Amino acid sequence: MTHLVDLVADLGEGFGAYTMGDDEALLELLTSANIACGFHAGDPRIMDATVRDCVARNVAVGAHPSFPDLAGFGRRAMDLTPEEVRTDVLYQVGALQAFAVAHGTRVRHVAPHGRLGNLVAVRPDYAQAVVDAVAALDPALIVLAQDGELADAARARGLRVGIVGIADRAYRDDGTLVPRSEPGAVIHDPDEITERTLRLVTEGVVISVDGKEIPVDCDTVLLHGDTPGALALAGRVRAGLLDAGVRITGLDEVLTGKGR
Repeated sequence: MTHLVDLVADLGEGFGAYTMGDDEALLELLTSANIACGFHAGDPRIMDATVRDCVARNVAVGAHPSFPDLAGFGRRAMDLTPEEVRTDVLYQVGALQAFAVAHGTRVRHVAPHGRLGNLVAVRPDYAQAVVDAVAALDPALIVLAQDGELADAARARGLRVGIVGIADRAYRDDGTLVPRSEPGAVIHDPDEITERTLRLVTEGVVISVDGKEIPVDCDTVLLHGDTPGALALAGRVRAGLLDAGVRITGLDEVLTGKGR
């Protein structure tokens, strides 16, 4: 059996004169990209350039909406109403859609960023708000999420869902990620990360911080490129998948291959 998987990373996360990560190098490894839409990072020039570079490399464009939290990089909890979440997501995806159309493509998926991404996995009201925004804009959009409330709400609305596997983040027994504020939340050992990625893709499991096997139907692996050594690690993970006979392809083909 040939396993299929998409490779995605967060791109366009600079702002003005500030840069974050080596997007040019990372794009060579990817089949999809989560592009910042201006609320946690990204500005019109960066969004335009990132979409252009994705099109040039045949990398699928995805929106990475966030809480309106530039100072905190979208990683702080904010006491927003569900209506604010819905309209903020609609605003951000719509902005990226404009750049996509200008470059002859379209937004293919939506992947909530940071603290918003964590909360939509456990808060039904926020999950429903994101689904309402996506369904109203373009029901063909794929929702990228961890297993949880957002994935469930999207499926219930008839939207396609891609489950994200994050090999360098620690999982709790309930399948949620250990918060970055807690020790051990981020895994740094390259051998461990590569092994975890292979198990996610080929076996559909990840080991929690308490040693429990957690089922994860991994459709796309999130690669990081914004920390020291992360780019080399991303290349190693990609090479490890290929060596194991995994076919790296776009998210649409991955979901179709799984009958979704």
